[in-house]
Amino acid sequence: MRRLILGMVALLVVSVLAACGGGGAGAPSKGDVVVYVAVPLSGFQANGGQTVLGGARLAAEEINRAGGLLGYRIDVRPLDDESDSDVAVAQVETIRAALANGEAVLGVIGHLNSGQTLAAMELYRDMDIVVITPTASEQSLTERGYANFFRVNANDAVQAAVDADFLVNTLGAQRVAVLHNDTEYGRGLAQSLIAELEARGAQAVLTLEVGEGQGDYQDEVAQVAASGADALFYAGYEIETPYLRSQLVDAGIDLPMLASDGAFLAATIDEANGAAEGLYVSAFAPSPRNVADAAWFEAYQAVEYRNPDTYSVNGYVAMQVLAAGARQAKSLDAAAVADALRAKPVKTLLGELRFEANGDLVDPQIWIYQVVDGEFVQVE
Repeated sequence: MRRLILGMVALLVVSVLAACGGGGAGAPSKGDVVVYVAVPLSGFQANGGQTVLGGARLAAEEINRAGGLLGYRIDVRPLDDESDSDVAVAQVETIRAALANGEAVLGVIGHLNSGQTLAAMELYRDMDIVVITPTASEQSLTERGYANFFRVNANDAVQAAVDADFLVNTLGAQRVAVLHNDTEYGRGLAQSLIAELEARGAQAVLTLEVGEGQGDYQDEVAQVAASGADALFYAGYEIETPYLRSQLVDAGIDLPMLASDGAFLAATIDEANGAAEGLYVSAFAPSPRNVADAAWFEAYQAVEYRNPDTYSVNGYVAMQVLAAGARQAKSLDAAAVADALRAKPVKTLLGELRFEANGDLVDPQIWIYQVVDGEFVQVE
């Protein structure tokens, strides 16, 4: 009986995945093509990296079950960058070794953070691979002349403009406390946000830098309370936002708070001790609930044995884009794939995406969510 049940479960999983992948195309027959997913898989940002990896795995599974990519089976290989730029650079040697051994390597999906992406791209730029970041948003990434770099998310200049509009025109803020973590991402986004506020006649009445992963905000909370701010913006990650939010609420500071895309993960809600209610968060993708159907959720659970989180969508779309570039180029050659992505739009879970010559999206989007009854609910 136990064998029968397990067999039925396995059959159901295969059926769901085959349905999602289109099916009917036969098995890949040309061997493997490698796609590395370079994200934090251990340490304080492991959950964020795992959401991206899960999305990429699901997209690859669907492609493989539909006959593969140009007849090749996509072999997804995780690389743990530990949210550390030195580690990210060291991991590049794994990719170099695979290329040196004659393995077919199509590209890298990564990194989660701008700091690791910036560090690794100085090596990736001279390698025969295509790099697609799912979430790195630091503006200069697409200003450095990388011929093999793309991102499926908006950059910080776009996010800053949308967030400033929301703060000023929707929330009515004029005096904003701007806090950010001490990463390239946090600093750059905060600077852009301040400029966008000033362009709309508002001002940053307080600017504070906190440590990446900081947990105690007593000093910062006191300064926010004394600032006369009518709203607060935080540029940082889910490893800081819930603790900052909780301590603000505990201190009785009832300001509208908008956190950046780095906080758009379930941990922001789960770790805030009930204080996340009402928090606004900007995002580089809609929640899976807003774009994916029940079959997609079931297929994700079959591959990952967990529910998708917010940036599972970005990992999934990054793999879709990489595969579409190869199909359009009819080649695994990195230069041909990159040229194809610049030349033609690609269809994804987020609709049709088109790329500028520098690798940025044409018409990038930002979504705004609010925590309502313990869930992210889209408001813009």
